[in-house]
Amino acid sequence: MVFKRRDKRTVWRTVLEALWPRGGWARAAQYVQHRLRRLPGSPETIARGIFAGVFTTFTPFYGLHFVIAAILATLMRGNILASLLATFFGNPLTYVPIGMISMQTGYWLLDLGARPLEHGSLGRKFLEAGRDLKDNVWAMFGGRKTDWHDLQVFFDEVFYPYMIGGIIPGLICGLVAYYLSVPLIRAYQNRRRRLLAKKSERRAKKAADVSGTGD
Repeated sequence: MVFKRRDKRTVWRTVLEALWPRGGWARAAQYVQHRLRRLPGSPETIARGIFAGVFTTFTPFYGLHFVIAAILATLMRGNILASLLATFFGNPLTYVPIGMISMQTGYWLLDLGARPLEHGSLGRKFLEAGRDLKDNVWAMFGGRKTDWHDLQVFFDEVFYPYMIGGIIPGLICGLVAYYLSVPLIRAYQNRRRRLLAKKSERRAKKAADVSGTGD
């Protein structure tokens, strides 16, 4: 096959590149920034897409961020591709602080106090919820009794506080991204238009010179 990779990646290499892309996250961020600036549309339309993408990273719906960002961008009449690119605001380097800020805000808004620590660490709750989900799916097909206790704990002490708590920091970061993006994108688009106009003038002048020489 023409487009088949010559160097087949191992599972560990795939995981490693997901956590740390080639060239590092700084280079990946520069690429996303470059793509955002070159998107078609008004600065406000692109910035609304960026807002949608950044806000989405503060939600606990992992695996659905692209879908949610695209829906929000559509509702806000923002650039959908900009929203998808902006979800890279959430990455292995930022998900831990995003999760901590969202959950702490959720604990405060819901007045949970120390309750989220009652049933063990956060990592343990994720593992127990995953195991609970797997066991209960098999139980439904095997005719055994289901027990959703660990998933209920996960929902009450992790997912729901995360979902509620992510709204405020998500809005703040999304608005900051919006108001920073508009002037930057406008300046870039104006500069690009000037460069294209100068290039067009040079081509026209060159064509006129060639035409004059031919006469």
